Amino acid sequence: MSTVAEQLRAAREARNLTVEQVAESTKIRTDHIRALEEGNFNVFSAPIYIRGSVKNYAALLKLDTTKVLAALDAELSGTKNYAAPPPLGESKKTWLDHLTLVLAKLNWKLGLAGIVLVALALLGGSSFLAWRHHKKSDPLLNLQPAVYQPANSGDTLPLPKH
Repeated sequence: MSTVAEQLRAAREARNLTVEQVAESTKIRTDHIRALEEGNFNVFSAPIYIRGSVKNYAALLKLDTTKVLAALDAELSGTKNYAAPPPLGESKKTWLDHLTLVLAKLNWKLGLAGIVLVALALLGGSSFLAWRHHKKSDPLLNLQPAVYQPANSGDTLPLPKH
């Protein structure tokens, strides 16, 4: 049985398609198509990109995509880089990871409403305390009753001239 790369190249040549025509139809880069036909999977960053590209390429060439993908999985399982998916839980979680998780779970509409309510309560409380302090510090508030006594300076205001 031929490899996936050989199957793709043979099917493309049987249909008299160029690499550029395949790239235009599938929207796969030409260097990736050449890499797929050579069996060089190292140009792809992850197996998902290999599988997606092979699936699109095989569909364009009217190949049986399930058989081609099964053969691809068998080939990839024999490679070192793509034999198993990368581990998900090896790294230790830091406080930043926990904070991000908590923030992601928050309902931001309720959180924002809560922040606004707390801010309004703090503003109202500080306004009340400032008003109470101002009321206590009024110098005219605690004056004793007094009688008005005009000053005896003898000076009077001049009369206006007509």
